[in-house]
This record gives sequence, C-alpha cells and structure tokens, in this order.
Amino acid sequence: MGLLAATDQEKPDGLEPQPGLTLVARVRAARTPVSVGLSLPPQPLPPGVDLAAYRVVQEALTNTVKHARGAEASVSIGYTGTDLQIEVTDTGGAKGSPPAEGNGRGHLGLRERLAVYEGELTAGPTHAGGYRATARIPRSAA
Repeated sequence: MGLLAATDQEKPDGLEPQPGLTLVARVRAARTPVSVGLSLPPQPLPPGVDLAAYRVVQEALTNTVKHARGAEASVSIGYTGTDLQIEVTDTGGAKGSPPAEGNGRGHLGLRERLAVYEGELTAGPTHAGGYRATARIPRSAA
C-alpha cells in the first residue's frame, strides 16, 4: 500500500498500478502538474517506512491541490546511507485563487506518524511564494 512497493494484496497478476503512481495521476487529473524524481535504495523499505513515505507525499500533494490552486508540484525521494529523504514543493497558488482554510492537523498527524520511526517533518512557505514539505525517515526503522 506504500509509495514505493506494491503489496501482495493487490491484483494477483501484478498489473494494478502502484498506489504512489495512482496518487500522482490523481493529482495531475486535478490539473496540478507534478514532476517526480526517485532515487530508491537497493533494498526494499520496511512496510511501515514505505507507508509513512506514501503518507508524506499524499498529504503534501493534497495540500497543494487544496491550498495552492494553479501551482505546479515537485516530488523528490532519495536516500542516504541511513535515511529516506522526501521533498515535496509547490510553486504557490495562482494570483486571485482563494486560499482554502485548513486546521493544520495533517502536519500534526504526519509528525506523529514519522516520530514512530524516529523521523521528522519540516514544512513551511518558500522564499519564492510556494510551499515545501521535507521528511527524513531512517530506512532501518521497523
């Protein structure tokens, strides 16, 4: 169910799209261009880390669609020797598009989810007027 790996519960023929790719397709269908850059570790991620990564990207892209109408988004996932690193940015909403109200609970929930794996989330506006969410998750977390 995670961002980077298909699960055994998907269609047995293996032809069902991976959830991460489906998520990006849905955001693009909402008329939000998304570029994706992946550099994946050679070993599969633990399922909990994989799902946490998916949730980070899901929340960030949902916020872009909801709060930054007319923005372009970028997703970058890479790794170091010990950590999975995720960055999702957007260019900010188009002038004149009304901002949607939010309660901030999405970021709180992500921080709690990442804390389980000793990870962390940083999110906030960019100098260029967009928004950036970055996450670091130890790859060995169980």
